[in-house]
Amino acid sequence: MKELTILADDKNMEAVNDFVHSVFPEDCPAAIIYKIDLAVEEIFVNIAHYAYSPNSGEAKILASFENGELMLVFCDSGKAFNPIEKKDPDITLSAEERDIGGLGIFLTKKFMDSVEYEYKDGQNILTLRKRI
Repeated sequence: MKELTILADDKNMEAVNDFVHSVFPEDCPAAIIYKIDLAVEEIFVNIAHYAYSPNSGEAKILASFENGELMLVFCDSGKAFNPIEKKDPDITLSAEERDIGGLGIFLTKKFMDSVEYEYKDGQNILTLRKRI
């Protein structure tokens, strides 16, 4: 498993994507890469914007690809927050009628095969899995 510890800041999004892409199989379909990129951006940006607010802190990302499954683990020591507890938005409503927020987590749950959260030893730990 590869590991990256990086300041949780929007400026580091490209480095995070490069790290995640480094474990992809060479023949990974573009449509799957797009979905994974969206999920990774959603999770990392949420850590950057909310975990340590108003301060800043680090995010640790673990990545592996084994037996056809990509596993990404995002860890931070910020405020405890379980994003998968958030109620899914009503996508039958127009954008104007929907509450702000929640669409990125909703799409992450739809695009990944599993999304699991635990709070352990003062850390948020979010694990994403995707069969490729």
